[in-house]
Amino acid sequence: MLYGTMKVAIGGPLKVAFRPWVEGLENIPPEGAAILASNHLSFSDSFFLPAVLDRKVTFIAKAEYFTTPGVKGRLTAAFFKGVGQLPVDRSGARGAGEAAIKSGIEVLERGELFGIYPEGTRSPDGRLYRGKPGGLARVALATGAPVIPVAMIDTEKIQPPGQVMPKLMRPGIRIGKPLDFSRYHGMEHDRFVLRAVTDEVMYEIMKLSGQEYVDMYATAAKRQIADAAKAAKEAEKAEKAEKKQAGS
Repeated sequence: MLYGTMKVAIGGPLKVAFRPWVEGLENIPPEGAAILASNHLSFSDSFFLPAVLDRKVTFIAKAEYFTTPGVKGRLTAAFFKGVGQLPVDRSGARGAGEAAIKSGIEVLERGELFGIYPEGTRSPDGRLYRGKPGGLARVALATGAPVIPVAMIDTEKIQPPGQVMPKLMRPGIRIGKPLDFSRYHGMEHDRFVLRAVTDEVMYEIMKLSGQEYVDMYATAAKRQIADAAKAAKEAEKAEKAEKKQAGS
């Protein structure tokens, strides 16, 4: 009931204001379990995709969204629960991964749609990064649910970092044909199989999105960007200090 209310309250205005275009809706099964594996460009991805679907889709969200104290924290928790997100504690990488897998399996065993971002985090620059095999592939092989590749398009341009007001523009969503990995049944602990399944899904997402593919994890790319920004700032600081010393 809460999901339906939030879908009307949030999804309706989103569709009216941004008018997202969609291709491949016929690839979403009218019933039964399925995994929606999407690229991740923006915080808004988890809202635009459910807004255009008739069925409920459940995503994983970091636990902090559900545990922040105060009125704002309670409102935030209610909002994320309302839009169909499940809390996962990411304080311990291995524990968080196992919790996410368990949650995904439970959603699929109920015959519902489970949404996951194989990159593990938002793209730092709009490119498509290497998928992490631990979550998507293990859930797919453990449940036998089909994997439907999804491409979010231009959602990162709606509200770039540092921009307060969102830009009114039309993002896009392309939904690919379901992928069947039943040939790997019982091999969910084989790391080579997990890698092969993940790479096949990422290849389909790349074809749908048209993104440039980068064969490294987005988390590593973010660290590189942060390190480069820190080094540039330190170099600028040293240069200013040197000029000041030379002028004294």
